[in-house]
Amino acid sequence: MRIFISADIEGVTGCTVWDETEKGKLGYDIFAEQMTREVNAACEGANMVGVKEIIIKDAHDSGRNIDHSKLPRNTKLVRGWSGGLFSMIQEFDETFDALIFIGYHSAASTDTNPLSHTMTLSLDYIKINGVVASEFLIHSYIAAYLGVPVVFLSGDKGLCSEAKTLNNNIETVAVKEGRGNSTINIHPQLALDLIKEGVKNALKVDRSNCIIELPKEFDIEMRYKEHKDAYRASFYPGIKRIDENTIKFKSEDYMEVLQMMNYLI
Repeated sequence: MRIFISADIEGVTGCTVWDETEKGKLGYDIFAEQMTREVNAACEGANMVGVKEIIIKDAHDSGRNIDHSKLPRNTKLVRGWSGGLFSMIQEFDETFDALIFIGYHSAASTDTNPLSHTMTLSLDYIKINGVVASEFLIHSYIAAYLGVPVVFLSGDKGLCSEAKTLNNNIETVAVKEGRGNSTINIHPQLALDLIKEGVKNALKVDRSNCIIELPKEFDIEMRYKEHKDAYRASFYPGIKRIDENTIKFKSEDYMEVLQMMNYLI
């Protein structure tokens, strides 16, 4: 079995303010370490059921947060950013048996994590077919496009609830809950134990039940915080500017959607 893990930091237990997510700032080292530990717990759970290879994308900020020396030997770590369409799951393809998300967070414009955002801080929101889109949703649709099951998610409680509405068979572990500009967090070691057990269980069951249904067409709405960004984006082919800060894009091909996002976000 060959699996893919995408990891972020804003959804690991304890991480609460932006300084804790930025290399070189107060608190960052603590949560980069916890990000590494939560990824390692996922790897340990996977290895308990005989996974042969694990590819991990460090998908936070510069892509240089995870300490590879603290992960199992059957892992490969993708660091930095290629600029390709798959972004936070770079190197993912149809040959994988499962996709796992660790440390993910709620979408921009939601109130379930003080660090909620989607891909960038320059957007108020992204909507796909009228639904506010998280980074989890955007990348899960890539898995759906390729026919690979999304089996596990850890992160904040709001995002875990979103995952269940997408496919109730996805195993989730909520390690934190947002309340205003605060977080309520489970103990770091408990998070590791739950992630390890959750990944093990997710990979033992019939993974075909975790394949997400891909919409037949895509109506994308993106609202920028700055009107100048919407103006610039309006020159991309197929974009319609619907007000000073908001653009729309429609396509029946999700790869076209990803290409648009790659250039406009």
